[in-house]
Amino acid sequence: MHKVCSRLHGPSVLGKTDSWKSVNVCVEFHKEGGVLRQKSAVKQTPPVPPQIPPCDYKPESYQGMSEGRLLEIRKHNCNPMTMKVTYYKKPVFINQGYMQWLWDVDGRRYLDFFAGVATVSVGHCNPKVTQAAEKQLRRLWHTTPIYVYPQMQEYAEKLVSLLPDPLKVVYFTNSGSEANDLAVLMARLHTGNFDVITLRGSYHGGSPQATGLTSNADYKYPIPSSLGCHNTMCPDVFSGLWGGSHCRDSPVQTIRECSCSPGHCQANDMYISQLKEMLATTVSNRIAAFFAEPIQGVGGAVQFPKNYLKDSYQLVREKGGICIADEVQTGFGRTGSHFWGFQGHNVIPDMVTMAKGIANGFPMGALVTTAEIARSFAKGVHFNTFGGNPLACAVASSVLDTIKEDKMQENSADVGTYLLTELAKLRDKYEIIGDVRGKGLQIGVEMVKDKVTRDPLPREAMAQIFEDTKDMGVLIGKGGLYGQTFRIKPPMCITKDDADFFLAVFNQAVLNYMERR
Repeated sequence: MHKVCSRLHGPSVLGKTDSWKSVNVCVEFHKEGGVLRQKSAVKQTPPVPPQIPPCDYKPESYQGMSEGRLLEIRKHNCNPMTMKVTYYKKPVFINQGYMQWLWDVDGRRYLDFFAGVATVSVGHCNPKVTQAAEKQLRRLWHTTPIYVYPQMQEYAEKLVSLLPDPLKVVYFTNSGSEANDLAVLMARLHTGNFDVITLRGSYHGGSPQATGLTSNADYKYPIPSSLGCHNTMCPDVFSGLWGGSHCRDSPVQTIRECSCSPGHCQANDMYISQLKEMLATTVSNRIAAFFAEPIQGVGGAVQFPKNYLKDSYQLVREKGGICIADEVQTGFGRTGSHFWGFQGHNVIPDMVTMAKGIANGFPMGALVTTAEIARSFAKGVHFNTFGGNPLACAVASSVLDTIKEDKMQENSADVGTYLLTELAKLRDKYEIIGDVRGKGLQIGVEMVKDKVTRDPLPREAMAQIFEDTKDMGVLIGKGGLYGQTFRIKPPMCITKDDADFFLAVFNQAVLNYMERR
């Protein structure tokens, strides 16, 4: 074997557009059967990572426990579930946050594109909301609904003014799981019926009743929790049985071909036929309720055909059931075009449950319904110690003001549409990006082995891209039945510069994986 090595310098050899600084070129000559064969290897320096946008805010330096000690306590004194849900091979140790930014205990800054699971609506420690919380903390932290205090009534009036008639009566809780539990109870009391229908792939909370509503095996235990809860086929127009190129209310459609005539969706007809069959075979003739997220959250930002909820609501009401919109992730302007996700489907539900972004991360939830349904609930006594407490209502009220004053819903529409259209370009560039979907800042990127089979990208591959994205300074989420979808749900205060940084990072992370593969 003969071997020749030399060093070549970037632009003079590779051209001005190449980012390599230098390369080592090794040429090996192997003599096999009397024939010389050439084998070469090109080694390049790693690409320069994208530059994180500037930030004037200066976080406080961390003075607490070491990372090792924190992790030791987490492993031995916190429930094992805490470690099971911890993201990343090398976890992120968060110390402080401000608007769209998070800092770890070492002072490294991250762009938060997951917002504490779509919860931080107007930004970490938003100054307006922080000021409102501090003001209320100095006045009154806690009392219960057995007394009348202004904050609950003031906030209730402000909240229901944002919902259409007849949705004008609110009950406050501490979480989305509580709100959905309560919705099931109210629906069964009001209708006198028992069966509840949800969509496959849905997530409605982690309480015993809410896990019954949830249709994802990862969140279920081998104990009775689903009594009276049934699920029908999710109308997923990308990975489901039927789909096309005009189905979704989104700036980006699927890559699937479509032969539908204008104004008609064959995929919607087929998914509605599945619901009709389920109503005919699985539940009694009269049902209690139908639950649906306007865009599935944990399920991977799954969007339905445009008329699916409208047609479903009609069928459910014919069976005596009430229609419930789970707005825990889609509410408060996140979808951009509307304040509530259900408005994008041109429907009015009988109940709306909400949490997460309602108070920018402060524990709070709510259920809004009609006066008639609320009267059915008042036949007994139900009491929530912390629901609608003065501090929670003051924070939530400030969140509503901030969304309006700072035009965050409009920002969700503008920056979200930009993100979706740019991500669609990456989908066209990479075989493993199967689908880009969503509205506003409720976005999903579904990863696949290839675009022909649309089979989910394996979890190990997802983990590599996920880890690389974090290492380059962006935090995103994961979802989908098989963990195959990246969830992009940042605070609604992000800028186009932030979007460009994320796009550069995500592109590099996918490219890194493709090169390793």
